[in-house]
Amino acid sequence: MFEKVLEEIKKYKKIIIHRHTKPDGDALGSQLGLKYILEENFPEKEIFVVGDTTERYAFMADDPMDDIQDSAYDGSLAFVLDTSAKSLISDSRYALAEKTIRIDHHIFVEEICDIEITDTTFESCCGMIAEFARETCLKLNSKAAKAIYTGMVTDSGRFRYDSTNSRTFALASFLTKQEFSTNDIYKNLYSDDFAFIRLRAQFVLKIQFTEKNVAFIYTEKEEAKSFGVDIFSISRGMVATMSDIKGVDIWVNFTETEDSVLCEIRSSKYNINPVAVKYGGGGHAKASGATLKNREEAMMMLDDLNKITEE
Repeated sequence: MFEKVLEEIKKYKKIIIHRHTKPDGDALGSQLGLKYILEENFPEKEIFVVGDTTERYAFMADDPMDDIQDSAYDGSLAFVLDTSAKSLISDSRYALAEKTIRIDHHIFVEEICDIEITDTTFESCCGMIAEFARETCLKLNSKAAKAIYTGMVTDSGRFRYDSTNSRTFALASFLTKQEFSTNDIYKNLYSDDFAFIRLRAQFVLKIQFTEKNVAFIYTEKEEAKSFGVDIFSISRGMVATMSDIKGVDIWVNFTETEDSVLCEIRSSKYNINPVAVKYGGGGHAKASGATLKNREEAMMMLDDLNKITEE
């Protein structure tokens, strides 16, 4: 699957790696993991990583994102990782590159790059990067393995989601042949200070239910500001507060910003992706997201999610 990717990498002196905006562990893990793999195997090449950052996953990066000029894209190869749609790419300058490659595990939405490698059977984009290294016999170092393993952990829900399979564990085994501490990963991912635990408790008290038992949280922008945390910690960070409620098969977290409503949808049973796509978003069958215009549109989405439970 990845032979063509390796061929293109060998052709280019400059390689620039992109991923989706508002990055999660999988986006950063695949981006940094690929960077470290390429640096290990092709030390003569210039490897750059670009995009916005988030405080939640700052521990993953030893170095900050690169600040590069447009001219850096001249004669370069650009990767777009873990991204299903052009509108979600952090830094649209990937299109300035001479050749572009996408590696992604989301449900296909549109063509983005010259070379498209998408496979929804992978639990994470990090899993695809691990398979790339394994299939092409590229050397791993501990930094690459740790970054990729972290993304696999986050996107598989600590290997609990049903996207996890025997290949997931085979690739995790492949990565852990390198020396790194999984304790460090889990401590950074799942240990919170007391203030954040209190915040999560506040969100538990905000949970509401539709007549079809779809759980949801709606946070207005002024309230979101009052919590004193970044928007990612509210939007993506609090959706899991509804994940283990008995009798709830669909749950959604709405978070107002200055000009939109961020939406994170999850399900343990139904394919909610078509609803996300209807509102301009995307993702996976049971974990998707979208950016909505206003509260009215959020309530329309809730109606659509209610209808799924009737099918």
